[in-house]
Amino acid sequence: MSTDSHLNLIRAYFAACGIASADEIAAHFTEGATIYDTNHAPVVGRERIGAFWAQVRERWSGARWIVDNAIEDGDTAAIEWSMHGVADGQPFTFRGSEHYRFRDGLIDEIRQYWTYDPEQPGSALVDFDYSEFDAQD
Repeated sequence: MSTDSHLNLIRAYFAACGIASADEIAAHFTEGATIYDTNHAPVVGRERIGAFWAQVRERWSGARWIVDNAIEDGDTAAIEWSMHGVADGQPFTFRGSEHYRFRDGLIDEIRQYWTYDPEQPGSALVDFDYSEFDAQD
């Protein structure tokens, strides 16, 4: 699989997280895929991953994810992303990075790095100018 198709797979997965059913989200992953995260325990298995993201989307009032930047090498990729949503009627943006491993044309592992503060939704690099990425939304 070419690296272009890996980035296309990530973008399709992000789009599915924003609008698709749990099964449609799960279809982007291998059977035993795992998502590791800095804020919660690993999510293991494609069905659990699909259900997890469908639940996150509902919690954050129609959250949507955008790939801001990507670097790919063989069956791995690293991305920076933005997630836009609404909490308690207020829009917010989380920003983070992820490292991907692919197998058989599907996502096999994601390692997510971002910060969640329930008192103040939203996260980003301190003093980084995100205007280049926000223009892409």
